[in-house]
Amino acid sequence: MTFPEQLTTYFQTIAEECILGLSLDCVIFGFHDTRLKVLLLRWKDTNEWCLPGGFIYKDESVDTAAERVLRERTGLAQIYLQQFHLFGEAVRYDWQDTWQRQQIPFPFGSRWPKRTISAGYYALVDYTKVTPTFDFMSDECSWWDVGELPSLLYDHRDIVEVALKTIRLQLNWQPIGLNLMPEKFTIPELQRLYEAVLGRVLDARNFHKKITGLNILKRLGERRTGAPHKAPYLYQFDAENYQKALVNGNLIFI
Repeated sequence: MTFPEQLTTYFQTIAEECILGLSLDCVIFGFHDTRLKVLLLRWKDTNEWCLPGGFIYKDESVDTAAERVLRERTGLAQIYLQQFHLFGEAVRYDWQDTWQRQQIPFPFGSRWPKRTISAGYYALVDYTKVTPTFDFMSDECSWWDVGELPSLLYDHRDIVEVALKTIRLQLNWQPIGLNLMPEKFTIPELQRLYEAVLGRVLDARNFHKKITGLNILKRLGERRTGAPHKAPYLYQFDAENYQKALVNGNLIFI
């Protein structure tokens, strides 16, 4: 099946089975080499970048739709997803201009609603454990540094900014570190994650004292080899204690 044929079939399905005025967009955060990153898709045969998103079937919940859309558009499945905001400005973007610039025939005609509301979800993944793939509508699926994003379609830059503000606020009561860090890490590596999310430098001694005092980490008998100074110990999260701390609200230390 050719790309135009695939696109026509896709839009026919949307028109018949989806709620045209209700969509969702996913901000997928990954952490690697001291950098917080976001996963973006590049539309086929264009230089237009966007977040993975899509429409919601009439017979599915919004949460189920988020999992499906993320899987269909990036190949990612069974990862932590959290709804964080509803984007419903009266005028979010000029959809006609966007479709024309992407050179995609508009398939809906008068059936297309004058405004679209989008549920925002963020996903947190261990960068080293996922292999994202792009769908038939895209030519590329790539990680971008949060501070170096390309121009984004629609209001997707605003969605990324709200998602980032949200995870900063939720550091103390959502499993941010548990989902973004590899299985084994050092305290300085964990500190760099918090600094990347918060966008500021933290005092090393203070961070070490507070994070170890939460009783959510296990110190292993291994050390990080190849370090320029004394090799630091490796740690891993104590998943049971972490979940207890989340339930009890005992993670506040930033």
